Amino acid sequence: MTTVEYRLTQYAHGGGCACKIPPGELEEVVRGLTGMHSADLLVGLDDGDDAAVVRIDDHTAAVATADFFTPVVDDAYDWGRIAAANALSDVYAMGGRPIVAVNLVGWPRDVLPKELLREVLRGGFDVAREAGCPVAGGHSIDDPEPKYGMAVTGLVDPQRLLRNDAAKPGTPISLTKPLGVGMLNNRHKATGEVFPHAVDCMVRLNRAASEAAVAAGATAATDVTGFGLLGHLYKMARASGVTAVIDAAAVPYLEGAREALRDGYVSGGTRRNLEWVAPHLATSAGEDELLMLADAQTSGGLLVAGEIPGAPVVGEIVERREAALEVR
Repeated sequence: MTTVEYRLTQYAHGGGCACKIPPGELEEVVRGLTGMHSADLLVGLDDGDDAAVVRIDDHTAAVATADFFTPVVDDAYDWGRIAAANALSDVYAMGGRPIVAVNLVGWPRDVLPKELLREVLRGGFDVAREAGCPVAGGHSIDDPEPKYGMAVTGLVDPQRLLRNDAAKPGTPISLTKPLGVGMLNNRHKATGEVFPHAVDCMVRLNRAASEAAVAAGATAATDVTGFGLLGHLYKMARASGVTAVIDAAAVPYLEGAREALRDGYVSGGTRRNLEWVAPHLATSAGEDELLMLADAQTSGGLLVAGEIPGAPVVGEIVERREAALEVR
């Protein structure tokens, strides 16, 4: 048996981070559950950051996160690698170092063979090993749809923490991976076409980008996943009380992403992202450009308020204006 005998994306209603609960709905659900304060809770639910952070001592804090999703590609091993890189990314987005992970699995055991699940777990294990993060067990359930991800614990220096409420006016905005995997993944799900360069992008760890951001003295960052660049940047601008200005022409995209948009491979998650940020957006850009910027990413790059060597500058943080987001 080979993994390509089963098109895993056909066993799920959505795929990757595009299957997230829409940001507006999610905020309604957790409204009223924020505000659980503790002297040692450095980052909680309040601003919708990438992970929770709890102080251990003056020099060390623990980072805790969990992330899982339905298949974003048909190949089981690649799906495992992508899901693991995506889960680890939340620790990197906080400026931290992952130290241990546990697997989270939902599997339709009467529909898909256990050999495929083994390939998924092998993919996750290999990426975690690359990150120097042991995988120590996990939890699994019998589920009508296949799901995989990880709960990850990391460590961070609380004095060098990256968070989404600390963006300062006068700083550039850097993006460490190109956009467009959502469009390509949606095309893959619909047609079976394979895009190895998109897989390579998704499995690439954000470790080097995180280390570069911390070394450059950045204080604010987030990773670009299911809410798209516009959604995640809006959350940062709102939490920081600033306006984020994007130069659309400076944003890099994967080869084939614009063609996928042209041919109609736009996920429902991407459209919901744009609907959510539209009331807070000032722009003269057309809908196609905005859909590209709202594209629901899976295991995307870091969006950093600061300049990172080797990463394109795609905009700037300015004092708060009427709109939290501007696209030029």
